[in-house]
Amino acid sequence: MLRRTPLFAAHQRLGARLIEFGGWEMPVQYTGIRAEHLAVRQAAGLFDISHMGKFRVRGPGAAAFLQHVLTSDVRRLAVGQGQYAMLCNERGGVVDDLYAYRVAEEEYVLIVNAARTAADWDWLQTQVDHAPTPDGFQLHDASAELAAVAVQGPRVAAFIETVIPGGSIGGALAARLTDLKKNQVAGFVFRGESLLAARTGYTGEDGFEILVPTGLAGALWEALLEAGRGHGLVPAGLGARDTLRTEMGYPLYGHELNEDTTPLEAGITFCVAWDKGDFTGREALLRQKAAGLARRCVAFRMTGAAPPPRPEYPLWSTGPDPRPVGRVTSGTLSPSLEVGIGMGFVPPEFAAPGTTLAVEIRGRRYPVEVVPKPIYRRG
Repeated sequence: MLRRTPLFAAHQRLGARLIEFGGWEMPVQYTGIRAEHLAVRQAAGLFDISHMGKFRVRGPGAAAFLQHVLTSDVRRLAVGQGQYAMLCNERGGVVDDLYAYRVAEEEYVLIVNAARTAADWDWLQTQVDHAPTPDGFQLHDASAELAAVAVQGPRVAAFIETVIPGGSIGGALAARLTDLKKNQVAGFVFRGESLLAARTGYTGEDGFEILVPTGLAGALWEALLEAGRGHGLVPAGLGARDTLRTEMGYPLYGHELNEDTTPLEAGITFCVAWDKGDFTGREALLRQKAAGLARRCVAFRMTGAAPPPRPEYPLWSTGPDPRPVGRVTSGTLSPSLEVGIGMGFVPPEFAAPGTTLAVEIRGRRYPVEVVPKPIYRRG
């Protein structure tokens, strides 16, 4: 049986089309993917992200444990800061990608992918005995206790403080919510209860991701919709979330990332802190770095009229002796650029921006150009 978030009834009232995603029944769209996508780029969109996993790590040994299991360096986080990170296995493959927030001196919150919540929890449990201080921290799965929404777009800052007024009560010090800088997180009060708000997101636009007690999710959702209506805010589903992140070249677990793909192959080395000391998967990643990569994840865009690319479509080299060289991992029609775009894995010799490839769509090959990320750039 599919799981449902605390906002399921709200999605039904809004006429959302619901689909299965990671074991959850979630809205893929309300009025349409293109309209919702463009609303986020031009005004604002509201997403239900309550299906994502939420773990708390507390105690004097919390930082040391996270240093052991994450690729990033949590010592760089001041209270009230967050960072993108990965859990890797011993082979260097990605167990999951996540966001880690330091919300207090000895407390962190991890936001993980919905489809990987159980696997992540099990993986963290296996790592406890290998931690530098195995008795100095506590792991708590708060996924059922907390709902979450993301409100994203250039007009969000104009209305969000009418819903969440006042200064911060923990985390980053802020006189008001819009004083938070990118990747900062702080506690605020909504209707007498505390919530966590972070200036982060998965769309490439300004905005906030908000964790709230499950019982308040509906009230927060309705308050945001009401406050943002005059600013162009619309509810947005997983369809727009996917096109928005693809335009930015952001990876999606199960597409660009999995337990047999490393951060190096995925092109996400900025979240690997080589100099922090040992962490799970470090030796395997160092060996791969020294030996060189057999494949790289690239972004591309179609260069002529063509159907949109889709995952698993073959990628071909071009020239006098064309051959299959890779596959599409994410592909869509970009609502912002009005052209087909995507990502995929190819050998390093085909990975340089400007390289011409072809994507096979229903037996016919269409030209594409490898481009830098993000694929979409404002202006």
